[in-house]
Amino acid sequence: MNKIEVISRRILGWKLNRWYDPEKGGFIYDFNPHENLEHALLIVERLKNLGYTYTEKGNYEVCFNEVCEAGKTLPEAITNAAFSLADNSTIADEWL
Repeated sequence: MNKIEVISRRILGWKLNRWYDPEKGGFIYDFNPHENLEHALLIVERLKNLGYTYTEKGNYEVCFNEVCEAGKTLPEAITNAAFSLADNSTIADEWL
């Protein structure tokens, strides 16, 4: 799975290849949080709802609790941090 699939499934709880957001009641077309700030902020909101603290360190570095990552843009930094969090299975299964 690529970063978008990992984040979509493990953090947002979406079904693979069906980018439907049940909280908003609609489909997310061309979901690309790596480049789209609006899409990246969906990840931030979801993780905040799950109890994670979001902080920005500088222009293009963000943290979810102690997991920090950087990127060339803010959306890329958010995506990288979320992927690091999800890929390391630090999100409790009962949250998914």
